[in-house]
Amino acid sequence: MEVMYQSTRGKGDLVTASQAILKGLSDDGGLFVPTQIPRLDIPMEKLSRMTYQETAYEVMSRFLTDFTEDELKYCIRSAYDEKFDTDKIAPIHQADGAYFLELYHGATIAFKDMALSILPYLMTTAAKKNGVTNEIVILTATSGDTGKAAMAGFADVPGTRIIVFYPKHGVSPVQEKQMVTQKGKNTYVVGITGNFDDAQTAVKKMFNDKDLENLLGSAGFQFSSANSINIGRLVPQIVYYVYAYSTLIRQGSIKEGEKINIVVPTGNFGNILAAFYAKQMGLPVNKLICASNENKVLYDFFATGTYDRKRDFILTTSPSMDILISSNLERLIFRLTGEDPAACAKLMEELSKGGEYTITPQMKAGLSDFYGNYCTEKETSEAIHQVFEKDHYVIDTHTAVAVGVYKKYKADTKDDTPTVIASTASPYKFTRSVMEAISSDSETMDDFALADALAKLSGTSVPKAVEEIRTAPVLHDCVVDAQDMPATVKKILGIC
Repeated sequence: MEVMYQSTRGKGDLVTASQAILKGLSDDGGLFVPTQIPRLDIPMEKLSRMTYQETAYEVMSRFLTDFTEDELKYCIRSAYDEKFDTDKIAPIHQADGAYFLELYHGATIAFKDMALSILPYLMTTAAKKNGVTNEIVILTATSGDTGKAAMAGFADVPGTRIIVFYPKHGVSPVQEKQMVTQKGKNTYVVGITGNFDDAQTAVKKMFNDKDLENLLGSAGFQFSSANSINIGRLVPQIVYYVYAYSTLIRQGSIKEGEKINIVVPTGNFGNILAAFYAKQMGLPVNKLICASNENKVLYDFFATGTYDRKRDFILTTSPSMDILISSNLERLIFRLTGEDPAACAKLMEELSKGGEYTITPQMKAGLSDFYGNYCTEKETSEAIHQVFEKDHYVIDTHTAVAVGVYKKYKADTKDDTPTVIASTASPYKFTRSVMEAISSDSETMDDFALADALAKLSGTSVPKAVEEIRTAPVLHDCVVDAQDMPATVKKILGIC
């Protein structure tokens, strides 16, 4: 069965998976979605005996149908190798009455590695399949983790350049140090004086700027995206939810066919959308629990049916979730409209022009797969402290938001379904916030001294990703205003 891709806003022809990956964003500003969700038509008992790489092939081959078996297996083999510090790639740790799916064992110790390790291979393979001769310029906005993971994946990949914009004062010190020390002749990192939404909005405008597209084309370049708006990011994320379920079967924690809940801390809605797609494929999922921080635009949407970005932007200790425009929600909205691109486009126009939209009661009824809630900063810190005190297990701030929301879900529903929590980043990425939650001796230490203290306190090792940047020189120090981002891109590419 060939799976094609269409825009959520309806304009343009159907495209293949490889074409969707290359373009990143549709010409009409919409996101690419599969014309049908393929079934996971393989016995779970068989899946439970597979490695992560084998599971990845079974899932991804059903979505990326114009990739040959050899092409896709090459991409998977190249991505999920010794870059990860465990051959399990995404192990599960049981603590605090839940199963923590550890998605931070890759090169940059965040869940973004799970998809961004493979995206460069998918993209360069797609370019060859489609006869692309232009140099591909990966243009990305990051709230902290995507940028470093994307640069690590694309660094020195022939035929590509990558330009990452990040909020200068909106990421953790370790996140920033990871980005500004990134090596690679084709990597560029630019801080902006605004927030993540400012960066993301400017990036989307550049993608939709036809004059800029023509200018790039005449100079031998074309844009693509490494953000989760790219379907090549989203499909690999489906894999780890399937793998988590098969792991629970393999270790005897659940029986085949038994339902699980999945809790995901999310701002841009991509990671939980991947879990939703896994459920649509047939994975036995009961409830998808959407965990927000104090930027609770998604919680308010699930509660009221109104998405309203007109609110103060709050800097929190879980910065990868400090987002008010959840781009991937558009893919769910498209599905809720009955896949009516005109209706979806109208809602997105309302969001762009007026800052909000309200879905119909019928569409709101379609949200029954989801439960939304949020955690305050105090509750986030308390969750880190409680999990460490109870099980001597250290979690980062984003995972702590998920833990806090899961406790609220259980209190609200009394549901005891086995639950997987997406643990999206290593605690070593947010050492100050983590140490402040579990120890009173952290005030005078810098972030790297805090990493050493956390290692001693927890009995774990400081990750290689942190050790490498401890004394690494800063290679990128450019900072611009958001309105100057297009000029900065032109300057980087030498097409001023």
